[in-house]
Formats: sequence, structure tokens, C-alpha cells
Amino acid sequence: MSERVLISELQSRADGAVSVSGWVETVRDQKKVQFVILRDETGAVQLVNPATREVAEDAPAEASDALALTESISALSTGTFLKVHGTLKHDERVKLGGTEIKIGSLDIAAAADPETPIASDSGMDKRMDWRFIDLRQRRNNLIFRVQTTLEHAMRTYWVDRDYIELHTPKLMSSPSESNAELFSMEYFGDQTAYLAQSPQHYKQMAQASGFGKIFEIGDVFRADPSFTSRHATEFTSVDAEISWIDSHEDVAAMQEELLATAIAAVKEKHGAEIAELFGIEVTVPSLPFPRIPLAEAHDIIAARGYQTPRTDGDLDPEGERQISAHVAETFGHQFVFITDYHAGIRPFYHMRDEETGLTKSYDLLFQGVEITTGAQREHRIDVLEAQAVEKGLALEGLEHYLDFFRYGVPPHGGFGMGLARVLMLLLGESSIREVTFLFRGPTRLAP
Repeated sequence: MSERVLISELQSRADGAVSVSGWVETVRDQKKVQFVILRDETGAVQLVNPATREVAEDAPAEASDALALTESISALSTGTFLKVHGTLKHDERVKLGGTEIKIGSLDIAAAADPETPIASDSGMDKRMDWRFIDLRQRRNNLIFRVQTTLEHAMRTYWVDRDYIELHTPKLMSSPSESNAELFSMEYFGDQTAYLAQSPQHYKQMAQASGFGKIFEIGDVFRADPSFTSRHATEFTSVDAEISWIDSHEDVAAMQEELLATAIAAVKEKHGAEIAELFGIEVTVPSLPFPRIPLAEAHDIIAARGYQTPRTDGDLDPEGERQISAHVAETFGHQFVFITDYHAGIRPFYHMRDEETGLTKSYDLLFQGVEITTGAQREHRIDVLEAQAVEKGLALEGLEHYLDFFRYGVPPHGGFGMGLARVLMLLLGESSIREVTFLFRGPTRLAP
């Protein structure tokens, strides 16, 4: 069996025998010559075959084989997976990579139905129904290469700084955030289990365990009936938690450095291809990111002619867009930390400033969309219990969580960040559906 060569490796190979494998993207079946565009996970190459349309009765076996090859190519349908053996030739006249392969033989690994269920102009829902075909596009393939680079760069940042990677449970005995947006299920007959809304409890348990610095990249679940471009019922959350901090500023400083490092890695590896396929110039953010207190943000937004309709004092999506526009115009920056949130719109475990009563927390906006909530956590058990009661929470339901704090926990804090939102904004896409391998929402459980 000939060794398979990836299409991305062809330019560096000498002319001669070669074997490639992939799927048929297009077939041009002309009278005297046939062209097939074959694509694999790394690129596309032009295959060529001099067409043999008929063979005389006394023709040699070679001519008969050539006719069979011509007929096989004529019968190919888009999406068919092939193994092709042939002769590689470098030719600068070939627009697709400057190489082509003269077909010697081909083996059909799996034929595709001739009628493809989606087209280039199919709507999003239709494309999501046939996502495995939709993902064959070079553009979509790049999304997940960028995601891989982004995650690898973040992991490398953390590992190089001696963080511990955790994989926390996704089945929980009690809610991790609140009783809202919660998926519950029967657990071995007489118990109720909940799908984790975040790894929050376990990130903090790691601080009580003396781990110091931890991170996790994993799935979380929200029973949120939203149909917006940035919500999903299952998504990948990027989380970190660190001990011995002085304030939420320590968390923010770590996160901005993490993001700048990861985006720089994406730019270096994929920047040219992102510019070609998405029309986006990847910009590595400068440090530090701008910080704006929430009250000041409201004043800035009001001066721009917009009043947020929310009654709890938080920013609505248009408010986030407005303050981000201000930051882009004033600081030339795509990111902004909104800080100093009121306790009423933050979880009970966020630490509060003793003088102002405001929480030591932030939201991070990227191009007008919130991607993160971060904070210093309250680690004093008496204060934590009081804040839970103030929020109307029953301490009995929080016993497993509160136990973490009864035997000593260092000052700590962390953040949770939606991976798909970061990808969506980095690539200029309009919805997280476009950058999620298989999207899950209120009306989508398949494929």
C-alpha cells in the first residue's frame, strides 16, 4: 500500500509517484480531458485524466483500463471519498497550488449520493441539519483549526506557569449557580441530579484543597430558552481560579495576558488564511485592557444618546455595544473590562468592597459582546453565609459548597469565559452556531 500524502505536503515533494486521499469537491468532465478537485483535511489539489471515450474491438488491455477510468471519473458525485494513485507534477500554470496529479488509478472508499442535501445558499438551520457536510468547506475547517490553536495556546500559557488542569463533574447533587436555567434528571431512581451550569463550586474547592492555580476547558449546560446569536444550552467554558490574590484586578491581569498570548498564536499560525477566507485582520490586543466602572459606563452610554432599559442597573446588549464603540473610538481597543458591579446583580459568592459595597468583579467585553464574568470570591464563611441568606438562598441546599470554607480557604478569584463567543468575535461571524461543531439550543438536539 502506497503511503498517503497530505495535500498540504505536495508543494514540498518532488515530481513523481504519489498517493492522496480525500473527497470530491468538483468534477469537470470535458470531451478530451477530465479534471477533479480533490480536497482533504489540509487543502485541495487538481487531478487530471486524459479522457478515453471509446475503445476498438482489438484494443489492448491498457486502452480498456483507460476507458474504465474515464467512465469511473464521469460517474463521480460530489462528496465521494477516494484514494488516488498517480503522478505529481509541479506546474505554475495550475492556479490551485501550482501542482496537479495525473491519475493512474483510483479507488472509491465511499460513494456519495448524487443529490447533495445542502447548497452554498442554504439557510443556517438547513446547514445545521447536515452539519457534517457543511463542515467540509475550507472556511469551516479553518474555524476548528483556529479553535485548536486558541485552546493550545491558553493551555500552554497556564501549564508554563504551573497551573493544574482539572476535569470537574458535570453531574451535580445541587445547582452550581442558581435554580434557574437548570437541567435536572432522575439519578438511580430516588435521587435528582443536575447538569453543571459551571465548574464554579469545584474551582473553589480546588483552592480549599491547596492547589493554588487551576484551569478547565469543558462543557457546561444552561436550560436557557434564549434564541439569540450568542446563547446555547450546551457550550464550552474556559475557566480559571487562582489563590492568594489581593483583588479582582489580579484575575483580570491574568486573563488579559492569557487572551493576548492566545490571539497572538492564532495570528501567527492562521492570520493570512483568516484574512483570505474571513476578510478579518487578526489584531493582537495591547496590554493592559481599558477598565471602566459600571456607573461611569452608564454615563458614557447616556452621553451617546442611549439609556439602557434594564431596571437592575446592568448593561443590556445594546449598552454593551455602545460602551465598546466608545472604547474603540477613544482607546482603539477591542476589549474593555466593566468593573464595580452592584451586589444585587452579582452572585452571593462575589466579594464586596467594605467601603462601597460594590462587588470586586468585572465583565469583559470583546467587540461589544460579553465573553467573561470574573471576580474575587468571598472566602470568609460567616460573610459568605450572610450573603447567601441575603440573596434568599437556603443554606441547607449549599452545605456541600459551604463546607469548603469551614476549614480554611485562601483569598482567591477567577473567571469563566465562553469559548464559542471568543471564536465568533475573533472571526467576525454572526452567530456561535457557525463556530460550534454541533450546536445545542432549545429546538436543536440533533444531529
